[in-house]
Amino acid sequence: MRPFSTIVARLLLATTAVASVPAVDAAAQEAQRAMTRPVEPDAQPMKKGRVGEGGESAQPDGIVPSGGVELYQRMGAALPPAPEEKPSDRPVDEAYGAYQRGLYVTALAEALPRAEAGDAAAQTLVAEMMSKGLGIKRDAKTAAFWYGQAAERGDPAAMFEYGLMLMTGRHVERDKAKADDYMRRAAEAGNSSAQFNWAQILVSDNPGEKGLKLALPFYEKAAEQGLADAQYAVAQLYVTLADTPQEKKAQARMWLLRAAKAGYDTAQLDLGLWLVNGVGGERDFDQGFQWMRVAALRGNVVAQNKLAHLYINALGTRPDPVEAAKWYVLSRRAGLADPELEDFFLGINEEQQKKAIEAANRFRRS
Repeated sequence: MRPFSTIVARLLLATTAVASVPAVDAAAQEAQRAMTRPVEPDAQPMKKGRVGEGGESAQPDGIVPSGGVELYQRMGAALPPAPEEKPSDRPVDEAYGAYQRGLYVTALAEALPRAEAGDAAAQTLVAEMMSKGLGIKRDAKTAAFWYGQAAERGDPAAMFEYGLMLMTGRHVERDKAKADDYMRRAAEAGNSSAQFNWAQILVSDNPGEKGLKLALPFYEKAAEQGLADAQYAVAQLYVTLADTPQEKKAQARMWLLRAAKAGYDTAQLDLGLWLVNGVGGERDFDQGFQWMRVAALRGNVVAQNKLAHLYINALGTRPDPVEAAKWYVLSRRAGLADPELEDFFLGINEEQQKKAIEAANRFRRS
């Protein structure tokens, strides 16, 4: 369920601009110029400078656009306490209760008669179990039928799922207009995944700043519900759109932090860059290093590349040529070329190169 994941890579963040960093003394400014994220195939090299050499090792100016937003359904960010439950006289949903307890055969037996009688919630539950093979043999086509029935009756979760099917032509005839209508209605009804996807559609169908502004309210709604991809998008748009209110710009780093804490490695990478560069707040080299390391340990290739530069330039950590070379070797093996790091690697001694390669061979993603 990842439609439009590459659209934002090209449209959402292509205009990213970064405000000036806090003033520091002249020597520190020269040694702490902005780190950038390379974008293949024309990654911008770092300035020359090897560990152990005299002189300064500096970073190039400018921020390269981020790699974009992808829909992975990452949830788990800490949310505010839930409001007090309001009294309800609605009957208990026995089918859904059984489903939550893992009693799938019982849940299907309870839900199917209601689904056949036109109950939208039961139709959605039957579709969900059929699509996943829970309590019944997996049957994607029949599941699509039930999603369609529930979508016609306005169930938000069904409208989202059926909208995706119509969008891709999976198990149903492709129909973009109908897919967009269901996605919009599901988004307006409060489905967080639909809100994110509808925002992506708005960006795709309305190039430039117009689409970003139309999409932002839906990204914000999904972000509030804990969708990490939306939190990441909100953070990027808050620093991208020129007329964003100052109070929202001040929240950009908070949203990026929430996405990073939810396990979104691209957010972890960008948070590291923001902290090192002073984007969305003051510079914090120690925290920037830590978040870059988290993303690198999770296998993010660009973070591995940038972590090597942090070790070389002693930003947030002590200089360590072996660690720097290890992370360079890992990122280079993954296909990310960097002439500056290659020059650095060739400049250290053979014993350090050997240790770095051995460390890279032992590396396993955390």
